[in-house]
Amino acid sequence: MTPFSELKRNTRSIALILEDIAGHPALHRYVQEQSLALIRIYEDSPRLASIFATQQRWLMGHVGLAMHFRRDPNDRRKDLTVSRFIEFVHQHAVASRNTADAFIKEMLHYNIAEYVSGGDGRTHPLQPTAATVRTFTGWVLAHLRTLDHLDDGDRLARFLQHPDMVARLQPLVADGLLASKPVREPHQTFSLFIWLNNGGIVMDWLMSGIDPDHAGQDRIPTSVVSIGDFASWLKLSRTHLARKLRAAENLGSIGWLGQRGHSVMWVSNTFYQEYMTVQAAKLAIVDAAFDACFPASRIG
Repeated sequence: MTPFSELKRNTRSIALILEDIAGHPALHRYVQEQSLALIRIYEDSPRLASIFATQQRWLMGHVGLAMHFRRDPNDRRKDLTVSRFIEFVHQHAVASRNTADAFIKEMLHYNIAEYVSGGDGRTHPLQPTAATVRTFTGWVLAHLRTLDHLDDGDRLARFLQHPDMVARLQPLVADGLLASKPVREPHQTFSLFIWLNNGGIVMDWLMSGIDPDHAGQDRIPTSVVSIGDFASWLKLSRTHLARKLRAAENLGSIGWLGQRGHSVMWVSNTFYQEYMTVQAAKLAIVDAAFDACFPASRIG
């Protein structure tokens, strides 16, 4: 895959960079809207959305999609196969071979991916199902909408005119994610949650309930009160979620305005900024990929 640094050099300067996005005065409000859109995707297809709910699974999902979209009908060596997927994931330090193999088996079991033809799964090609591509396209739409808010652009409208462009755009997004230090090596509290099942959704839910006008406070109130209700909605073990929240509390990243579990949860400004930094990095990656696919001016 093309390194993201090379992608940035080859794209037009119109693409927003991380610093532009992170410094936007309304970023908090627009990312909150984006978080709510991602939560709706999760609610509509929780099993399918779960492939994007931890960093490791999220990156493996992007790798699989990129390998599928980059296939060459005239060169079977470029097909997405179990063996090629496992080797790529291992070489790029996304996951172990065993983890990658288990991931593919789960994707096949839940019809998130399917064999193109019968025979030995290690030599015959795979492909994402149509529902998987639709769900990922929803992820793209949410991020393009945020980017349009930031500079009054028309990315979303232009993409909707050519939705098949996802086959070119997604591999570039995958390149950027794999090469991004802010995405792959986030700070301590964000790192704590990205290894939790549905950890990405946990953070989206926490941040979506924040009033953007409170974003400058040291302790920012969320809308979460009951850990049990939170765990039930996420289909997580209450004990497991409570353990992660306690670890975050020990870091000073979350707490309660009153009695634990009976009052509003707050997140620290440091944790909030960690989350926003990762969102800005993702948005910059999506915008660079979009600019490579749609190089004309799009500023309103």
